[in-house]
Amino acid sequence: MNPPDDVFAAAAKVAPIPVGADGPVFSSPWEAQAFAMTLRLHERGLFTWREWAQALAEAIRKAQAAGDADDGSTYYAHWLAALETLVAEKGLAPADALAERRAALERAARATPHGQPILLENDPLGRR
Repeated sequence: MNPPDDVFAAAAKVAPIPVGADGPVFSSPWEAQAFAMTLRLHERGLFTWREWAQALAEAIRKAQAAGDADDGSTYYAHWLAALETLVAEKGLAPADALAERRAALERAARATPHGQPILLENDPLGRR
């Protein structure tokens, strides 16, 4: 993935994206997926990088006010919170649908054996 420089510029004003020699650094696949979704939605013109930076700044502010350790380990949790906020604000998906998907993924994660991929199909309350 070769993200546009403007996403790095937008994030740098708020919280720089963790990068290595080959580009953005992710500790788990969901972080890369959230990053890619953000790029794709921006490419489709659904929000500006300025709007994105404001949403990310607000997500970080809220997390810090709630006691976030601010050690970098929760960076993409803030990223995802910002993305969910923009998606809901722009009417791309209802906030309650996002909350239900988040809850389903959390249930699936708890039901998934260690070392196995987390799949929505593992949600014990999911539709069969």
